[in-house]
Amino acid sequence: MPRIRVVAAVLALIFACAVAQTQEQVPAKKELSPEEIVKAFTAKETEFFEAWSQYYYRQVASIKVLSVNNVPAKEAMTMEFEVVFLDNGTREVKLIEKSGRLRSVIWTPDDEDVITNYQPFALTTKDLAEYDLKYEGKEQVDELDTYIFSVRPKSTKGGKLYFQGKIWVDDKDLQIVRTMGKVVPQTEESQFPEFETLRQLVDKKYWFPVWSHANSVLNFRDSRVRIEETITWEGFKQFKSSVTVTPIKK
Repeated sequence: MPRIRVVAAVLALIFACAVAQTQEQVPAKKELSPEEIVKAFTAKETEFFEAWSQYYYRQVASIKVLSVNNVPAKEAMTMEFEVVFLDNGTREVKLIEKSGRLRSVIWTPDDEDVITNYQPFALTTKDLAEYDLKYEGKEQVDELDTYIFSVRPKSTKGGKLYFQGKIWVDDKDLQIVRTMGKVVPQTEESQFPEFETLRQLVDKKYWFPVWSHANSVLNFRDSRVRIEETITWEGFKQFKSSVTVTPIKK
């Protein structure tokens, strides 16, 4: 019996040494600097936006006015969009159905542009020069470990719309998986709500948006309007063609 105990102890020691040696051989995951993270995820976002421009999908936007000057309101409008590819290779987001109407606010071309072209917000390598980013740390989103960055435009002059808010970047795929913010600049005549947008993995490669929601009070010159907007994307299918696709204006 003592002999068996000695053999068992020796085997346990050999196993422990083997495990320790294996652990030493596995390189530790490199911690990226904020600058390295930005460089990596903006490159991924460039790839994402190019891929996004070659997918069919269906987009539904629901807009509700909940109150005007703290008085409850019941106004709603729903719009359904569909991506179409034309014979010349260009791509359009086409309004195929619209129901309901809004009376307390005016729905402008800028509002529709925000829904169809600024959702989702994609921070590509090309766009990076127009923004200031600040690293905010790490946070778990559902089961994902993410890096958080605050994002704001360096300037809002020139009549162009920009994103201002926060983004969450998956620490493995280095792609944006969540955004929270609003479109700027805003004036007393032109207001946009703050959106939260979530993405999901499509075709095991790209994190595409699937849901976006806003519930904000918009302070116009003569009224305060609480508005709720929900946007969903579904039916993603890659367009297969040898024709070069021209992305829609962002």
